Formats: sequence, structure tokens, C-alpha cells
Amino acid sequence: MDIRRIDAYRCEIPRTGPMRVPGRVYLSEALMADPKQREAFQQVANVAALPGIVSASLAMPDMHWGYGFPIGGVAAFDWHDGVISPGGVGYDINCGVRLATTALVEAEVRPRLKDLVDALYRHIPCGVGSTGAIQLSPKEEKRVLRKGSRWAIEEGLGEPEDLAHTEDRGCLPGADPDAVSDRAMERGRRQLGTLGAGNHFVEVGVVDEIYDPVVAEAFGLVESRVTVMLHTGSRGFGYQVCDDFLAEMGRHAHDHGIVLPDRQLACAPIQSEAGRRYRSAMACAANYAWANRQVLMHRCREVFERVFALGPAALSLRLLYDVCHNIAKEEVHLVDGQPRRVCVHRKGATRAFAPGHEALGDDFKVTGQPVIIPGDMGTASYVLVGTAQAMAETFGSTCHGAGRLLSRTAAKKRSRGRAIYRELEARGILVRWTGRATLAEEMPEAYKDVSEVVAVVHGAGISRRVARLRPMAVVKG
Repeated sequence: MDIRRIDAYRCEIPRTGPMRVPGRVYLSEALMADPKQREAFQQVANVAALPGIVSASLAMPDMHWGYGFPIGGVAAFDWHDGVISPGGVGYDINCGVRLATTALVEAEVRPRLKDLVDALYRHIPCGVGSTGAIQLSPKEEKRVLRKGSRWAIEEGLGEPEDLAHTEDRGCLPGADPDAVSDRAMERGRRQLGTLGAGNHFVEVGVVDEIYDPVVAEAFGLVESRVTVMLHTGSRGFGYQVCDDFLAEMGRHAHDHGIVLPDRQLACAPIQSEAGRRYRSAMACAANYAWANRQVLMHRCREVFERVFALGPAALSLRLLYDVCHNIAKEEVHLVDGQPRRVCVHRKGATRAFAPGHEALGDDFKVTGQPVIIPGDMGTASYVLVGTAQAMAETFGSTCHGAGRLLSRTAAKKRSRGRAIYRELEARGILVRWTGRATLAEEMPEAYKDVSEVVAVVHGAGISRRVARLRPMAVVKG
């Protein structure tokens, strides 16, 4: 494949063969050295061949091979003539991250860190197939799917101001439970308020370094201050929605005259009956995920208050922001200098809207949107902020994390004979986990260098560094 370097942070795949637009990938030379990136480059080119794609097929520096689209892929399709693809959203619809700040400092938390991580592990259900204390009736489940985070707030599981600090206020419009299969509804009924498995986590961290003091102050980020980050999504509900529509769209793509460069790119015209139903079902899964993270953050608040014997005001555990990673949204962006309505697919990518954007609440109109980039459990995570450059180049998008370097199988092989939890403890990081293979699959070496990934998006100007967080304790699914 012909891959041309544009500058230190950008590469281009020229338009050839069935490609309707070029591919643009944000990668440094160091990140490009991995030979496995070639698979992801091919997926970028495949996405560029889909009908109605606008400007370019994009990929962020955390990109790696995924189902259909690369993880880290971003693509916008014309709202009237383009397609929507479940593979461009992913199986874990609205998998995302939320970050909260606290009034505690590291010196206060470190002596009680073991008690804290043990309590978080006990009170937050995690692992494959985990179920929680919330058992939804069919009627109540439909309320969750329509309302998202607001459902949890109405149930006393959070604060009303949390909504203003959640992307789309925690609710994607157009959700219709009637577009969802009975199997998906069944899977979602018992999993609300659970973390799940794999790379999902709750992390207690500390603000380690400030890069932009003005924005950091606006975000409530202060050096040595303790933070709480959680990463999870729509659980089995979202997985089933994706699986259902991949099968349906794969069977009927030829009915719409769509030639797929890869069967995993099963899709349908956005305005088709199948496209509309998928959008409605995907919105349900997105809202389920936002409600799930809202419930889990409230559980974290309760645990902190008990362990440190503090009231809500003294603890001051406040949501900074909640961002989603796997989603397709109707948005308006400037294309060739003209506003154009598009469906932006972000798969393993984060929205990064600039200051002044109408979608941002009053708290972020001046600063721009907070962007939360988790690293692996042994290094660091970052808070960034959206920029005008992202609006101009990437449909207001940036990276979403470190990105896998090793497959889960390769990670398990490399970790044989090692006690990963002891290695982390030696670095002052306590970890609790469910499942024998979890720590091996999620060991730090399984991921790219998150600092290098962040350096690329910062250097390219599509988001800007604000602060770095250092992990103190992690609960893994």
C-alpha cells in the first residue's frame, strides 16, 4: 500500500481503486514502526470505499485492527446519501470514560488505599456476565433506554449537575425500544450498574502534572488531587444490538446496490428503513451505557464517603466529564467551506469539540470540550481539550486511549511466569481483578505508549494537553 508521510504527525493513503476519498492517519514514526499497523491501514482504505463518505477516512494514533472499521477510526457520511455501519460503531456501543475530581489529596488517600480499592471491588459488580443490584422490569428498562443518564438521576443515583458534564447530556435522541430485539432487552435487564470485563475498569488516580494551568483550573484539576475514572459501556445489551444489525445488514447490503470491500463493513443507507431502525436501537444502547456509567459513578461516591467518613460536601466528588468512544451521530460540519449534515462514526475515538461549540454546556464554552484519554493501568492517563483544528480536520475528533499493541493471546503468552499484580504493587499501584486471564491480557506492555499517542494528537493540534494523571489503584473487570 502506498502510504505517504505528510508531516511528523500525519500520513496519507492516496485514493486508488474503489476508494472514494483518501485515507488520513495520525501517526508518528515511532508508532508506525509496528508492522501490524498495515492491517489497520488496509481497513482505513476499505472504509474510504463506502458510499457517501465525506472528505477522508481517518484514523487516530491509537489505531489497531478492529471489526470492519479499525479501532481508532473516524468517518463522516453524507446524511442524505451516505451509509451507517454497525462495524463503524463497534460491539460495545457508547463504551466510554468518565472522570471525577475530589477534594482529597494523595497524602490523605494513600494510608487507606487498600481499604478503598477493596471496598470498590466489593461494591462494583465486575467480570464477564456480571449482574448488579438493579433488576429492571420491561417497562423500567424502556425508560432507561429513552432517558439515559437522566433515568439514574431521577432514581437518586447522581446529581442533576452531572448531566451538564456528560456528552449530549447523557441522552441520544431518537431512541426507540421497539427497534431492539427481545434478546437484547433480556441481556440488558440485569446488567445495569455493572463494570463488565476486558479493558473496563475503575481507577483511583492523582493529578501528576499540569500542562495548561488556565484550563486545568477551570476543570478542577489540581496537582496531588485525587481523581476517579471509570471505563465501561452498554454491556451485553449493546453487543446484542450490534450483532443483530450486522447480520441483517450483511444479508441485505446488495439490495441497496452496495458493494462491500469487506463483509465486516455491513451497512445500510442512513435514510433506509434498516438504517433508521439501527439508529434508533443504537441510541437505546448509547443511553443504556450513559445510565450505566452514571450508576457506577454514584456507587463510587458512596464508597469514598464510607471509607473516608466524609459527607458529600467534604468529599466533593464531582464529575468533570463523560465522553463516549463508540457511536455514530448526526452532526453539522464545515466541508469545503460549507456546512454539511453528516453522520460521524467514531469507533475507538473521542469527540473533541472546540471552544464556543453550541453542543457544549456553559461550563465548557470558553475552554472547549474535556477529552479523557486513559492509558494502561501501570503508566498514566491524560486530560486534553478540544480545538478548532479538530473541527477543521477530523470532524471534531481525537484519540480515545493508548490502543492495543499485543493481542490478548500474545499478552497472555508474554506474561507467563510473571505476577503482574506484584509488579504493579512495587510501583505503588494496587489492583483487584476478576478472571484468571484479566491481568495478563491487560498488562501495561499490551498497550502502546499513551504518552506518545497523546503527543501525536497534541502535536497535530487536534486536541491539547491539559493534565496528566497517575494511577494509584485499579479495579479491573
